[in-house]
Amino acid sequence: MTKTETAGPDPLRGRRIVVGISGSIAAVKMPLVVSALARRGAEVRCVLTPSAERLVSAVALASLSRQPCCIDADQWSHEAPRPLHVELAEWAELILLAPLSATTLGRWIHGLGDSLLASVLLASEAPVLAAAAMNTAMWTSPGVVANWQALQQWDRVLPLGPSAGLLACDRRGAGRMAEPVQLLLALESLALHGWQRDWQGRRLLVSAGPTREPLDPARCITNPSTGLMGVLLAQAARLRGARVDLVHGPLALDAQLLDGLHCHPITTAAALQQQLRVLQPQADAVAMAAAVADHRRAEPLASKLAKHELEQALAQGWETVPDLLAELVAQRPSGQRILGFAAHSGDVLPQAQAKFARKGCDLLFANPIDQPGAGFGAGTNQGWLLGPGEEVVRLEAEGKFAIAHRLLDALGAFLRPPADAPDPAAPAAAGP
Repeated sequence: MTKTETAGPDPLRGRRIVVGISGSIAAVKMPLVVSALARRGAEVRCVLTPSAERLVSAVALASLSRQPCCIDADQWSHEAPRPLHVELAEWAELILLAPLSATTLGRWIHGLGDSLLASVLLASEAPVLAAAAMNTAMWTSPGVVANWQALQQWDRVLPLGPSAGLLACDRRGAGRMAEPVQLLLALESLALHGWQRDWQGRRLLVSAGPTREPLDPARCITNPSTGLMGVLLAQAARLRGARVDLVHGPLALDAQLLDGLHCHPITTAAALQQQLRVLQPQADAVAMAAAVADHRRAEPLASKLAKHELEQALAQGWETVPDLLAELVAQRPSGQRILGFAAHSGDVLPQAQAKFARKGCDLLFANPIDQPGAGFGAGTNQGWLLGPGEEVVRLEAEGKFAIAHRLLDALGAFLRPPADAPDPAAPAAAGP
């Protein structure tokens, strides 16, 4: 049975987004985010708290967003027919709250509307991406911990906790706001999937990127995989609540895309095989997106070959790399589900169907590598998702992050509810 999924545009294009900025030094990063959103075609309106006004220019934000930047002084006006906080709350399709300071978090949790931004948060029913940032001692103080834990339980909110690193106060520790790359990715996830953390309590193992098999100290066998598809799949799962282990070969992408993942870098197929054997038993699901070399030298040469020696060396001494996907299927624990990947040229679907029959995995995503906007290095992808009962779903060309969410939807449908999953009959905690 064959079904078709239609392609979509940039999920942020045309979306009405309120960017709320509160008083943390991380506010200085927000003009980059606002500019990126505007370039992607989003409609952006910025709201600054009084503390944030001292850190970032309202004029700059207005110029970058092509919309007035709102401050507390604008909240009430005899010339406005409606309160500004109500207008903004009803206008917004999405809210990006970054940085979220301890003060704004406390106001929000306790239902205080004593500033424009606080009132917008209380009046809005739009999904909110909340990215915390503050000093480490503040972040770990009991009041903030309690407020942040309460926020985790609210519907309509996708919380993005801070990372560890060097802070503006010269302290090293947790408190750094997510970088702009991650904010945009999480906001895109909110637009694509919503705030639901349906992978909460689950553990996903993802392999990504190429392997490199050495010929001699100067040469290797590899492929053009950048690792983007696998990394975006891992990030989509993380934003949906999963604990994600990413085993990856040499990547050709922004290192900030790895933030929040448990990374295990490898180079060769043998190292990948070893890591998969260690990590597979703990995983609820595995996504084998790595582009693994098919052959390797039985014994890599210890010294660099001269050019005239290459032809003879390439003609002998090679062995087939073990089928790692088949090994994962053969040794998987009870209940574990496995998603395989297949990159082909030419007539992809028959090749993929034959591979799916051989491998025994639960799902197989097959994509062309000889079509524009698909395969290695592209920001978009397309292909066929093969499942049980000879079901084939055609995924038309769209962004790789959107494809990642579609694959997670399909993989998650196979999984048993996690042990700590909430009772589906119980009402969700409501935010203000």
